[in-house]
Amino acid sequence: MDEELQSYITAGYVESVTSIEKRRSMFTCTRCGNDKRHLFATMPHAACGKLCVYCRNCIMMGRVIECEPLFRGSPQYPWPVVENPCAWGGELTVDQQQAADEIVSAIDHGQNELLIWAVCGAGKTEMLFPGLTAALKAGKRICLATPRTDVVRELTPRLKQAFPDVTIQALYGDSEEKTADAQLLLATTHQLYRFAYAFDVMIIDEIDAFPYHNDRSLQFASKRAAKLQASFIYLTATPRLKEKKRIKQKQLPAVFIAKRFHGHPLPVPKLKLSPWLRKELANRRLPKSILQTVQSQQLGSRQLLLFTSTIEYAQLVTDILQPFYPDITSVHAEDPEREEKVRAFRNQEHTILVTTTILERGVTFPSVDVYVLDAGHVVFDEAALVQIAGRAGRSQHDPTGDVLFFHIGKTNAMLHAQEAILRMNKRGKCQ
Repeated sequence: MDEELQSYITAGYVESVTSIEKRRSMFTCTRCGNDKRHLFATMPHAACGKLCVYCRNCIMMGRVIECEPLFRGSPQYPWPVVENPCAWGGELTVDQQQAADEIVSAIDHGQNELLIWAVCGAGKTEMLFPGLTAALKAGKRICLATPRTDVVRELTPRLKQAFPDVTIQALYGDSEEKTADAQLLLATTHQLYRFAYAFDVMIIDEIDAFPYHNDRSLQFASKRAAKLQASFIYLTATPRLKEKKRIKQKQLPAVFIAKRFHGHPLPVPKLKLSPWLRKELANRRLPKSILQTVQSQQLGSRQLLLFTSTIEYAQLVTDILQPFYPDITSVHAEDPEREEKVRAFRNQEHTILVTTTILERGVTFPSVDVYVLDAGHVVFDEAALVQIAGRAGRSQHDPTGDVLFFHIGKTNAMLHAQEAILRMNKRGKCQ
């Protein structure tokens, strides 16, 4: 242990804690909460000369090994009080203001949970601004975490513009900022493994998204990253059954907003039967009807966001359409040019972007139509299809857009997504 670290421990700024706890034959990783036997392994450790246990569950964030402690900073570090942090000059709608007031109240009182259940395009980010302002005025530290890297990239410039005098950092796998010492952090949920009792306000955006919604260790990490008195704000357009059940049992306070910020309804998906779709793709072709639909769409002024179920299909569909549309491009989670391609599409350098579900949520393009190929594939569950449909019509200047689900047979997910959107639009009329 170097002298500098030891001096911090002696001064009480840093605490050394056990990394892997052992009770009888059971292990628990104190960083990710993993206690599954098959997610631990042993290795000969040269430093201690013994066979040491390490956690495989969170190894992507660096190895946690039983003979080496973890270090965590003091939660008492004084963060600056920012008198007038928000430079955003926009106005909230009545619905947005109601949600914003609830967020401010939850942050002021602490030790509270609040779910904002707002339809795609309701303007959830802007609803956070009064709450962020209140927290920063009180000298609190905030983390806005989301399962998706693209959402972090989308939100960071908006928050930096809205809060120009606040230290803000974005943390994700290949982000340039690594120190994580800002007062307002935007991070993927995996980055939360790095923190313990660090934040006064924990905001989880897209709480229902993969992998957070069914990964207990990520949920453990989000709880551990927050201080004991912290406020938890959850944001989603498509809560899972677990959240709905907690709302119904009055265990989770919630605000429901069924109307988009511009007041126009959500585009309702149209289901288009294409029985030979998979067979045609296997022969490296698109069905004639789909090709004609794309060609007709491209005669208009909107860009096209075309979703496929797999990376292989994304590349194949791009190859098929490339002779017709030379500026088409595709993007997926493993694409090294992912960030640049999304930015180029936003700058209208491409007329068609073929994508996997990485862009199903949290991203905004001003004027797009949205097509889903093979919408009955298992990766397109109800939440994913509702979120995908929500990419269309998000601009006040172009509040509509076509959403087409091409399929080889209707699935419950497709029908439920369609019904959910119709239900929200009906409820939005009454709000």
